[in-house]
Amino acid sequence: MDKKRIADLLGLAQKAGRIVSGEFAVEKAVRSRKARIVLLATDASKNSKKNYHDLTSYYEVPIYEVLSKQEMGESIGKVQRAAIVLTDEGFSRSLAKLLSDV
Repeated sequence: MDKKRIADLLGLAQKAGRIVSGEFAVEKAVRSRKARIVLLATDASKNSKKNYHDLTSYYEVPIYEVLSKQEMGESIGKVQRAAIVLTDEGFSRSLAKLLSDV
């Protein structure tokens, strides 16, 4: 898994307006079924991880833990982020491919 390529893809998706970040915005995107993939920070709190895993499980959205809060924030040009949602099918497929190349 290449963290640099994942971060670059997230940066492109952010520029294209296909990223949702922030606790309330992420929950809203998942509940409204706009979320294609959720990325959760590896260093998120236990409570946050449980909440996001429960939410994505209920709405059947794939969730991955790959980058730290700092790495996720930097990749989209923002401060630290505990969770990021990709709302575009194309970017989601590309990210899933990168994540599966282990």
